[in-house]
Amino acid sequence: MSGVSEAQVEAALKEVIDPHLEQDPVSSKCVKKIDVTDGKITVDVALGYPAEGWVETFAALLKDKITALDGVADATVNVTWSVSSHSVQKGVQPIAGVKNMIAVASGKGGVGKSTTAVNLALALSAEGASVGILDADIYGPSQPRMLGINTKPESKDGRTMEPVVSYDLQSMSIGYLVDEETPMIWRGPMVTQALEQLLKDTNWNDLDYLIIDLPPGTGDTQLTLAQKVPVSGAVIVTTPQDIALLDARKAYKMFEKVEVPVLGVIENMSIHICSKCGNEEHIFGEGGGMRMAEQYDVNYLGALPLDIHIREDTDGGKPTVVADPDGRVAQIYREIARRTAAKLSLEGRDYSAKFPSIVIESN
Repeated sequence: MSGVSEAQVEAALKEVIDPHLEQDPVSSKCVKKIDVTDGKITVDVALGYPAEGWVETFAALLKDKITALDGVADATVNVTWSVSSHSVQKGVQPIAGVKNMIAVASGKGGVGKSTTAVNLALALSAEGASVGILDADIYGPSQPRMLGINTKPESKDGRTMEPVVSYDLQSMSIGYLVDEETPMIWRGPMVTQALEQLLKDTNWNDLDYLIIDLPPGTGDTQLTLAQKVPVSGAVIVTTPQDIALLDARKAYKMFEKVEVPVLGVIENMSIHICSKCGNEEHIFGEGGGMRMAEQYDVNYLGALPLDIHIREDTDGGKPTVVADPDGRVAQIYREIARRTAAKLSLEGRDYSAKFPSIVIESN
C-alpha cells in the first residue's frame, strides 16, 4: 500500500489554480476520480469548457504537484473537457441545435466589437468546440466580409436556411440575403422580427456555442433582443477611454436588467505597438476595462492590442485567428475564448432536456 492518501493527493491538486476558472480543480468540481494504488496515482479531471490548447499544460502542472508527494512512484493525470447547456432568461425557449448562446455587445460603435466577436468564435473553434456566429447587426452587417463569404444560404425545404460555413464556423447574416451596398431602411419591430427569423429559421447543427454579434448601443432593438433571444451569457467589448467606458457600463446595466449574466469585459485597442520602432503607447488611455471590471465585480477577460494586422486580416476575409494561428494575437484571442467559456461553465446549467415529458394517452 502507498503511504499517500487520497486526501493528500486532493490537497496537492488544490495548489494548482486554473487561470481560466480562477479556481483549483477540486473547488470547481472538475476532479472526477482519484485512484491511489500501490504508489501509483491516477487522476481524472473534466473541464467544462473547450481547452485543446490548455489540457496538456494543465495535466503536466497537476502531475508535477502529485509526483512531488513522498511515496508516489508514478502518476497519471487525464484532463478532458466537454460543454454543457446553460440556463437562459426566464420565459425564453432555447434554440434547437444550440447548447449555449453568448452575446457580444458594446455600448457604442467603433470599439472593434464585430472583429472581436468573429475572432472569439474562431478561437473557441480552435479550442475544439463546435461554433456558430449570428450577425445581429441588421443595419450594418459585417460578418460576411470578415468571413470572406459572398454567397446566399441554401434552403432545403423552402422555409428554413442552412448556415453558411467558413473556417469550420457556421454563420448567418442579413448580409447573405441582400446586396452589400443595399441599406436596410427598417423600423425597430421589423429589425427584431428579421433577427428572430435569422436565428430560429437557421438549421444550426449541434453547436456548443453560438456567438451573437449584437448591434452597438443599448436602445429598443438591443433591449428587445436581450429579452427575446435565449442568451446564456454576455461579453462586453470596450476600449480604455472614458467615453467608451461610459457606454460599456450602460450595456452592462442592460444585461443586468434582463438577468443575463455578464461573463466579463474585453478591452480592445488596449495598447499600440509601433510597427516601425516597437514603441508601446496607450493611445486610448490605460486600464479602463480593468477598472470597469473591478467596479462591477465582473471578470476581466483580457486585453487586445491596436494592431494593423487585426484590421487587415478581417478586411481581407481571413480573421487573425485563422490567418496567423500561431501568432501572439491569435493566442490572446484563444486565452480570452477559454476564459469566457470557463466563466460560462460556472453558471447554472439547463436541465430541461433531462426532465421527462408527460404524455396522456386515451385508451
